[in-house]
Amino acid sequence: MSTQDSPLTHFDATGQAHMVDVGAKQETHRIAVAAGTIRMKPETLELIRSGSAKKGDVLGIARIAAIMGAKRTSDLVPLCHPLAITRVAVDFEVDAAANAVHCRAQVETVGKTGVEMEALTAVQVGLLTIYDMCKAADRGMVMTNVRVLEKHGGKSGDWTAAV
Repeated sequence: MSTQDSPLTHFDATGQAHMVDVGAKQETHRIAVAAGTIRMKPETLELIRSGSAKKGDVLGIARIAAIMGAKRTSDLVPLCHPLAITRVAVDFEVDAAANAVHCRAQVETVGKTGVEMEALTAVQVGLLTIYDMCKAADRGMVMTNVRVLEKHGGKSGDWTAAV
């Protein structure tokens, strides 16, 4: 397969990395939802649930960090376009049975390119913040299953991950 036939759009015909030209694309309402999980010791989860972590409100700070991460994605991922994000919603679910916190982020824009990377960045930065705030109690936390769940808008339309 030549690079012209490749589904990898961040490479030109000679195989060199480039930022995709979205100038001719239509502006549409675009939405992406991503999720991920951080697993930990039961005692660490209780610190989060009770609000007694030494650094404060872990999930509140992680929510702000996730929103900031979405907004800064193009500064972190070299070929991402800077976007005018219109909405970022971040939710955390404490899962006592799994000793985990699940993070879900929905990012929206009206623009020429999607917001999947922004949603993924929001989730990962939220999970990293939980790790940072709780690492004194539990260095063995594991971040897992970070993925796009769905995207809407644009030329390719809607997509939902298989369950």
